[in-house]
Amino acid sequence: MHRLDHTCQTTLITGASSGIGAQFARQLAARGSNLVLVARRADRLTQLATELRREHGRAVTPLAFDLNQPAPGAALAHEVETRGINVTSLINNAGFGTWGLFHETDPERLRRMITVDATAVVDTSRAFIDQLRAHGNGYLVNITSVAAYAAIPNQAVYSATKAFVLSFTESLWAESRGTGLRVLAFAPGVTSTEYFDVVGTTDADGGSSYQTPEQVVTRALSVIERRDPPPSAVSGRRNHLITISPRFLTRRRAVSLTAATTLRQR
Repeated sequence: MHRLDHTCQTTLITGASSGIGAQFARQLAARGSNLVLVARRADRLTQLATELRREHGRAVTPLAFDLNQPAPGAALAHEVETRGINVTSLINNAGFGTWGLFHETDPERLRRMITVDATAVVDTSRAFIDQLRAHGNGYLVNITSVAAYAAIPNQAVYSATKAFVLSFTESLWAESRGTGLRVLAFAPGVTSTEYFDVVGTTDADGGSSYQTPEQVVTRALSVIERRDPPPSAVSGRRNHLITISPRFLTRRRAVSLTAATTLRQR
């Protein structure tokens, strides 16, 4: 596989208005990539786009867009096409979580979470993958979580969506071999973002130490820039150990240990 050249990329990033998404935008612009920044908050996107144009002189297009809709991929691809932009790389970063017992959680919130965290990832990947492959030297990165590697009571649906994205992306990695398209499922651990503001509690961190968005994105880009990236990777040694430990346990034991931590926090 050829060396990854960011200066020939136009990278679309979902969830780009803050946190990990905004940090991807900053680091990619510094590497010379043009950008399409996608999120719901137009004011934040415009502010970030202005900053990146000024500092790096790249083409940066802010696009206010809500992924919580039917067929979000096709709608997003249409919005980009009407602006005459050819996307060569894609980072599906948008997502949010909840904290609480499944039977006590608002069904509409669960539906929205499944749509944004899983359905939109599939739909957006499908809408853009043909042109990513045609470019022949780009990448598709789907952000998962260490939650993808274990069933997590109090985050039952969130951890399930992340497990889905992990499996889905690893399959795309295999299907894309030989096309020139790099595919990666990347799993941050607990990160200092607005995630916990949306969840509504810090109990969901499990007492873990936080990484910064800069650390997460630096690690992700170091993996995707390899000559032959793996199908998935985890941010940080400690998080890596967390994800491999369930392999040495029965499913019953693994879930029981996770439950002992998460359910006692209620």
